[in-house]
Amino acid sequence: QVQLVESGGGLVQAGGSLRLSCAASGRTFSRYTMAWFRQAPGKEREFVGGIVWSGGHTYYADSVKGRFTISRDNDKNTVYLQMNTLEPEDTAVYYCAAGLRPFTTIPMEYVYWGQGTQVTISS
Repeated sequence: QVQLVESGGGLVQAGGSLRLSCAASGRTFSRYTMAWFRQAPGKEREFVGGIVWSGGHTYYADSVKGRFTISRDNDKNTVYLQMNTLEPEDTAVYYCAAGLRPFTTIPMEYVYWGQGTQVTISS
């Protein structure tokens, strides 16, 4: 069982930065692929970025590639999403997720989810 709690969301101006954190409970955290998804009002939940258990491989949605960076600290049971050069289109609730299948971008393949943190970018 893994429980996930996101933090770090907020309101920033376009061009600014935010860093989201996802703290996980459970001794098996390091075995999971971790990912960030986001969901804007009226839209489906979409994949943002993922990182496999070792932290050596990351993968991103094209819309955030080069602007967002995902990392993890298995000693602290925490995964991070550094978001730079933010755009109004990045406004959404951001969710942390954990799953056992690496490199997947499909929400259904992630087993555990956090409650989400709101990110709002003003123009």
